[in-house]
Amino acid sequence: MQNCTPLAQLPFSQACENNKHAILTHLQQWLTHTTQVLEVGSGTGQHCVFFAENLPHLRWQPSDQAHYLDHLQARLQHYPLNNLADGIELDVNQSWPQLADAIDAIYTANTLHIMSPALVEVFFVGCGKVLANKGCVVIYGPFNYLGEFTSDSNAQFDVWLKQQHPLSGIRDIEWIISLAKQQGLILTEDVAMPANNRMLYFTRT
Repeated sequence: MQNCTPLAQLPFSQACENNKHAILTHLQQWLTHTTQVLEVGSGTGQHCVFFAENLPHLRWQPSDQAHYLDHLQARLQHYPLNNLADGIELDVNQSWPQLADAIDAIYTANTLHIMSPALVEVFFVGCGKVLANKGCVVIYGPFNYLGEFTSDSNAQFDVWLKQQHPLSGIRDIEWIISLAKQQGLILTEDVAMPANNRMLYFTRT
């Protein structure tokens, strides 16, 4: 491939490298009959290339806001996989793109605590609009339970998040479940993950 930016020069997330194997274990269980996954907030692209390589039965559609797409696409050029699509622009606060094939799974990692509460609400509305019947939504990240942090490190992380943007912060799981339910999505599994994160698996019947 010509004119590829060397991988070493692209944005890199150590957290993605640390958690991708643990996440894959559950995706392999939950996405057995899935055909197309829309990833919201693909970031550096490390997750999508790894999951597409290891889940060859499905088509993985990366997406992110416009200003992240160049770096995302630069990484994708290093992984010419038949089931990995080019990155597309997706701003949860705008109209979501219409894909040629039905979206029967939506995946997002470490995004809801960065969004404002209003954007989290819009995210679930968007999921409700584009997700096929009997589809699923998989969310990875930290969450609070009964209004309490699950660890001191998460409490410190929440302080840091609010210093970056006052409307960001770790979300209460009860609120997330309520937003999902409004879109016909039921929390089917809630799995403890490394580094005080959770993996939420919502299904639509």
